Parts: sequence; C-alpha cells; structure tokens
Amino acid sequence: MQIRDKHVLITGGALRIGAALSELFANLGAKVIIHCNNSLDAAEDLRNRLPTPENHRILRADFSHPEAPAELFAAAGHVDILINCASVFNTQPLIDESLEELEEQLRVNFIAPLELMKHFAAQDLNEGCIVNFTDQRTVSCSDGSGSYLLSKKSLADATLMAAKQFAPKVRVNAIAPGPVLPPVGLGSGKGMKKVLAELPLARQVRMEDILSACVFLIENESVTGQILFIDSGQHLI
Repeated sequence: MQIRDKHVLITGGALRIGAALSELFANLGAKVIIHCNNSLDAAEDLRNRLPTPENHRILRADFSHPEAPAELFAAAGHVDILINCASVFNTQPLIDESLEELEEQLRVNFIAPLELMKHFAAQDLNEGCIVNFTDQRTVSCSDGSGSYLLSKKSLADATLMAAKQFAPKVRVNAIAPGPVLPPVGLGSGKGMKKVLAELPLARQVRMEDILSACVFLIENESVTGQILFIDSGQHLI
C-alpha cells in the first residue's frame, strides 16, 4: 500500500511515539489527522512543524467517554490508514486497582481502538490498513500490571481476530514495542539503565526501528495478522 496522499488517523499522535509517527507520515506525503486528548498545545506545535501544515488536522477526543470513538471517526471523514497509538499507562497489581481505574484503561487501551477499527472497516474501501500498538508484556503475566496489561492483551487478540474478519479489503497488524522511551516518571537514569542491561540485546529500542516497522506493515500487502515485537528481545525474559 502506498502512503503518499493517504489519509492517516493517528490516535495519541501528539506525544512520544505518536508524535514521531505523525512526523513520519507527514514527511512521506500523507495527510495526517492527529488525535489528542489533553495535549492540544503539543498537537498544535507539532502540526506547525510538519511539512505543509495546512494538509494536516487535529481532532480532540477523550476515549474514556463511550461515545468518543464514533464521534472522532465521524469528524475524521475518510481514513485510509488507522494507527491506534493512544494509551493510558497506569501499572499496578489487579488487587490494588479501583473499578474506575480498570474501566478507564479498558476503554482507552482496548475498547476505543476496537471501536475505531470497526468504524474503519465499515467504510467503502478498496484497501485499508490498521496498525495497533500493544506492548511486549502481552506474552507474560507481569505481577505489577493489572488492567493495563489486560487491555493490551485484549487489543493483541482483537488484532488477530480483525485481521481474519476484515480481510480481504483491510489488513490489520500490531507493533509491540519495548523500551523505546522511558516510562513517565522513570527517566533515563539508573532505573532505565537497569532495564536495558537485562535485555537480550542490552540496548534501548531506536525510534527509527519502531517507525520502519510501521512502514513495513503498511507497505507490504502480503502481511496481516502479525504482531511485531520491536523490543530488543524483552518479551523473551
């Protein structure tokens, strides 16, 4: 699938990996729809830095609200490529989570991307592509992760189900990143160095490796139902 001139909706597209994706697709000639929630200023600054800013839009939606995915997709209009990158990251054991915390992470990390996938597939498309962002921990049962991990595991399973059910007009894949950026609050000091030292490749994931994986999944028209672990081998431990 060619990327130039395609309409690309990137959820969480104003910060971190999402911002890098927005820059990538804009530089590849796509028309980017940057979704944000609380990062409107960052989204506007980002759009102003992109080539031909007038070709790109910003849409705001709070995925903790049930109606938000449908409203966002209606506002976006036609979408050729959907990148589900928005996420709430609040890791704690299941027993310590409140019902409100559980519901928020399931809505933002699983239900919203699932609903967006369904709206995407319902379009009149000749071809379309979805890339979801899961987590390398989806193949483990981390003691410190509760509904965050459950939501990402569910999104990984939904990726595979959708790849089969939405074929042949829509391809659905996912990227499971490892430590490309320090989690909020961890920083790049001793905590991050300890994490990296335990990885099989013993190095931080390069942002360009995440971006090139995303381009591969979109451009290779024989690939669907794949989850790429771009994590320096972290899922192996």
